[in-house]
Amino acid sequence: MNFDTAYEAINEGEDPGHRWAYGTGFTDPLAGVDTTLPDGVDGTDLAAYCLMLGDDALIMSHRLQQWLARAPELEEETALANIALDLLGQARLLLARAGAADGSGRTEDDYAFLRGEREFRSVRLAEVVDADFAGLIARLLVFSTWRLALLARLRSSADPVLAAVAAQGVRELTYHRDYAAQWAVRLGDGTEYSRERMKAGLLAVAPLVPELFKPTATESRLGAAAIAVDPSSVLAEFDAVLAAALEAAGLDWPHVAAMAPVGGQAGRDGVHTEVMGYLLAELQSVARSMPGAVW
Repeated sequence: MNFDTAYEAINEGEDPGHRWAYGTGFTDPLAGVDTTLPDGVDGTDLAAYCLMLGDDALIMSHRLQQWLARAPELEEETALANIALDLLGQARLLLARAGAADGSGRTEDDYAFLRGEREFRSVRLAEVVDADFAGLIARLLVFSTWRLALLARLRSSADPVLAAVAAQGVRELTYHRDYAAQWAVRLGDGTEYSRERMKAGLLAVAPLVPELFKPTATESRLGAAAIAVDPSSVLAEFDAVLAAALEAAGLDWPHVAAMAPVGGQAGRDGVHTEVMGYLLAELQSVARSMPGAVW
């Protein structure tokens, strides 16, 4: 049977009403999807790129899940859970695509649970701990604004799987960004205390932002093949969207020095902050203590 997009193939025979968030409710993320590499594309490069995008989503999803039972209201816990599940769904598809692209046959679980810290390619913004709810909102606003701009361009990727993931991701991230922006305005234009907490949250994430726009050699090679997006190309859009949100909130973007790389390396190189090891210990604990278990 022919499908216009990979997502149509994934949806075949599924009842969307049985899903809480897109990306859940199926066993094999790429079942029925043609994973043939586009002509002239190096599978190792494509897999590396999928890991970057997939790891960003996986790690950010885990941090969001840690807010369940901690958010100010039950409604916000539900919203954050759904955002986390959206990102988890994106991660599942991207990690599975990586295993198909590099020919290793590794599964999403292999990538999520059996890699060490230095093998993860997520940006450091995704992994850091939030001081409070305002800190989370600041980080989610930055993350979703940046990722939405990337995925909007990836909809025209020459890799049909990436294009399909991006098309669905744009719908999800539009909500994520809107949710974070509304809370940023609510906090920034609220009480003096909420305003100060929001300002502190922006100050905490600002040093992590420059890293988001530095292209890797892999992204440059795949960009030339119309597969990937140069992250520096979305900087102007990111700045404009963030400026509009902060203006509505009566807040200014803090101009601070970027978080320095370690030996010239950062998240895309597998060099993370000290909290990443603790995050992975929690994320991977069950899978590592019960190898091969299924449930």
